[in-house]
Amino acid sequence: MAEPTAYRSGGGCFSKLVTLILLIAAGGLATAVFYAAQPQDLTGLSGEGPNAKPLPERDMKVVLQNAIDRGYAVTLSEAEVNQWLARTLVAKQGGPLASQVSLDRVLVRFEDSRAEVIMERRIMGRPFTVSMFLQISRMEDLKGTTTEVQLHGGPYHPDFPNPPRGGRFGRLTIPQGFLILVRPAYEKLAAAFPDEIRMAFHEMQRIKIEKGNIILDPREPMGMGGVPGTF
Repeated sequence: MAEPTAYRSGGGCFSKLVTLILLIAAGGLATAVFYAAQPQDLTGLSGEGPNAKPLPERDMKVVLQNAIDRGYAVTLSEAEVNQWLARTLVAKQGGPLASQVSLDRVLVRFEDSRAEVIMERRIMGRPFTVSMFLQISRMEDLKGTTTEVQLHGGPYHPDFPNPPRGGRFGRLTIPQGFLILVRPAYEKLAAAFPDEIRMAFHEMQRIKIEKGNIILDPREPMGMGGVPGTF
């Protein structure tokens, strides 16, 4: 009598599936690292580069304080802000890697409803960029209205609001949670301009970010009547 054939359930299909998943994950990680290491293209920023047209120099504190005191809206262009940062900010990298890492410049990009603050560094001679998205919202409560700066650039897709886009590492757009890696650097940047940030974001009642410009208005909303001209 023939002996029964032993049947052994193989794990071939499952192991191949796990291997495929791991390969896809590794490929995705490698692609993310590649794009994160590529600095984003900054040539389209206004006021940046050797061919940028120099604008009249204005003292930002005086401009903002005059708008608050006299009650009118002021428009700052992307080019003006970038050239002001280039004049006033002394970019310096600290820490134990200071000899290998340099902070070259800080730039802003104004898009519809959001701003992007970009830091460009050189790591062992190679350019590297990180950025943070900012959006402005007006909050109302029992104490009145306040302007809130949100550290994100909106959702990746309207149907998937969370997590929102936080910024960019190189050319890779990252979720908001990854900003914890660069937030200390941005806190130091904000500490260099306490008066300008207070006047621009805490004393202005209305802030509008549009492509190429930011409009700051210290006056309360006037309803449907519109807003007087800006300066």
